Amino acid sequence: MSASSPASVQDALALIRRGADEILKLDELEARLKLGRPLRIKAGFDPTAPDLHLGHTVLLNKMRQFQDLGHQVIFLIGDFTGMIGDPTGKNVTRKPLTREDVLANAQTYADQVFKVLDKDRTEVRFNSEWFGKMGAADMIKLAAQHTVARMLERDDFAKRYAAQQPIAIHEFLYPLVQGYDSVALECDVELGGTDQKFNLLMGRGLQEHHGQPAQIVLTMPLLEGLDGVAKMSKSLGNYIGINEPAVDIVRKAMTIDAGSLLWRWIELLSFDIGPAEARELQAQYQALAGDPKQNDFANEVKLRLAEELAARFDGAEAAQRAVLAWKSVYAARGAGTAVDRDLFEAKEIPVPTEGLRVAALFSAAGLTASNSEASRKLKERALQVDNEVVDDPQRLFIAGFDGLLKLGKRVVRVRLIGN
Repeated sequence: MSASSPASVQDALALIRRGADEILKLDELEARLKLGRPLRIKAGFDPTAPDLHLGHTVLLNKMRQFQDLGHQVIFLIGDFTGMIGDPTGKNVTRKPLTREDVLANAQTYADQVFKVLDKDRTEVRFNSEWFGKMGAADMIKLAAQHTVARMLERDDFAKRYAAQQPIAIHEFLYPLVQGYDSVALECDVELGGTDQKFNLLMGRGLQEHHGQPAQIVLTMPLLEGLDGVAKMSKSLGNYIGINEPAVDIVRKAMTIDAGSLLWRWIELLSFDIGPAEARELQAQYQALAGDPKQNDFANEVKLRLAEELAARFDGAEAAQRAVLAWKSVYAARGAGTAVDRDLFEAKEIPVPTEGLRVAALFSAAGLTASNSEASRKLKERALQVDNEVVDDPQRLFIAGFDGLLKLGKRVVRVRLIGN
């Protein structure tokens, strides 16, 4: 892209604005794009939860778009700030991590992000590079650049202060520390979730204080999880992890609501379905309201998105097999026919010589949270092995068994191996 070309700048702005919640300030971004140089784009991640899910990829996707436009992306791992403990936004103080936790989680992050980002065009940095060299005097000088009144403008601080809940001094330091990252990296643009806006704006002010052009702030919305209500979160169980196998990515993605969430996910997660096509597909879906074909149309669109996501994180071949597996389960559920075992990758489970009984097998396969839950489902005649309901709790499965386990909409192929 020729950044100085008016047409290409407008095309770039259209791509950058897609899915964004807010850009501060858009005119400044346009002016910098016209400079014709690669911009420095930063997003910071504190390594507090090493397993990434689709919610995290909303920022990563936007970073990848900047890379595709020829800009320099900085993936900042906040190993220093992770040990401070950012306020969670839940009106409580987050527990800081140990140095060992931070380093282990940071490596796990790095291993995952390159499923989205181009490794050759990504600068991975740790903010301990500069904060590790700062002494007490430097931190006090940094703290002197903002007031307590300014900090209390942050929504969760204001609420906790009004409720007379404690706010630790180090929590006030966190926005300053994050803001100083932008100074150290001389950022042109910083990306973050809508819940990070206060901290991102702090970076603008600190850059101006240090004689740098103020960075543009681009906030991305928080991705709703599978339930379509709460923010995607591992703790809420409404997530799709990017390290999950393709069959699980497809299965979970096919459960989202087509009335609203599907189109939101396409906007924030899809590279293959552009804005114009997304609008056309949504219009076709809405035109089928009241028609039995609407559900089939929605499934076609969801499958397309699901396959794209599965291919991105687990490879194209695994994604194709996962789609065929889902179609097999869906067709069998509607027609009362058997599910084809060969469409599923086998999950190998070690078993003792005496084997596993039904409840233990379903629990080991991850279809139930415990043996007791599996036993309850067995009594409800909800468990199937190789397309047949299992009702004998004493049935044993020994090494060499290779078959399909089914509970509700979930199907898992297991292969039992000796210890």
